[in-house]
Amino acid sequence: MASGILLYGAYGYTGKLIAKEAQQQGTPLLLAGRREAPLQALAAETGHAYRVADLADFAANPALLSGITVVLHVAGPYSETAAPMVEACLEAGVHYLDITGEWGVFEQIAALDLRAKAANVMLLPGTGFDVVPSDCLALFLQQQLPSATHLELAIKPDGGVSHGTAVTGIVSAGAGSRSRINGELVKERVAAHERKIPFSGGEGTGVSIPWGDIVTAWHSTGISNVIVYMVQAPGMIRQMKIMGRLSWLLGWGPVNRFLRKQAGKHLSGPGEATLSNNRSEVWGEVRDERGNRVAARINGPQVYRLTALTALHIARQVLSGNWKPGFQTPSGAYGADLILEACDATREILA
Repeated sequence: MASGILLYGAYGYTGKLIAKEAQQQGTPLLLAGRREAPLQALAAETGHAYRVADLADFAANPALLSGITVVLHVAGPYSETAAPMVEACLEAGVHYLDITGEWGVFEQIAALDLRAKAANVMLLPGTGFDVVPSDCLALFLQQQLPSATHLELAIKPDGGVSHGTAVTGIVSAGAGSRSRINGELVKERVAAHERKIPFSGGEGTGVSIPWGDIVTAWHSTGISNVIVYMVQAPGMIRQMKIMGRLSWLLGWGPVNRFLRKQAGKHLSGPGEATLSNNRSEVWGEVRDERGNRVAARINGPQVYRLTALTALHIARQVLSGNWKPGFQTPSGAYGADLILEACDATREILA
């Protein structure tokens, strides 16, 4: 299989971060997307080659992936865009990576495990902040307490949301939330669970959200009860609970399309100061039936900066021949220390 990394969705907010990081690291990319003008501008800025193609083009003509070893797909919402690119990769014998955090997409791609193994292709969604640090923390905690039956994770926002992230959240809003209970994904309202989280900067209140770890952590650890929280201010928690009760309305076509349009007008992603100065944090705890508990935290770069670093690190691993066939999670493929190897992150066990 010929070498090459194709970055699809390259001129989006996160795609640009990855393209620029690759330039700094000396990693050549083939930039790709639907529109030539922004691709051409980014190629001129970063020195990467580019290819104009729509997702439907790849699905209809897998030869467009000729010479490519791995696709890094960064054009969401992945509930709408992952399937055609995964299909093209399976047909072309090319490995697939993305940066989704959508639990439903993880489920869909996991269902293709046997087909991917037959094609000798790795499918590894979630190579960014969703879900590398939390997935690595989940496996690390399970290794400290192999008898664990319950896992709780929490994410602390660190400033700024891109247009793509906002649109993905809006698209998912009508589906409500999920937690994994006794091995099953159980539908709940957003913010159905609430607890205090001991982050390094002080205790905060976390409410449950449908983060991708409700799927990936189960695959990585085998723990059958998984809840993921996001720490928010009291006012935001009230808004989330209201939104949870209105999920039926948020999922209605006209309302959903209006919200997506508004996101495009008002959100452009964090600025350079936020990317450089802010830090992300993920907390986790496991417990078993005998009451034993282990908790730990991971501190890392700002979430979008972290995403660029971890996604590119994994793409380079694949390019070097370090990959496993079939559906994989980040820690399942590369171990609990992946987050420490991919970026400036630290991990600590809590007393």
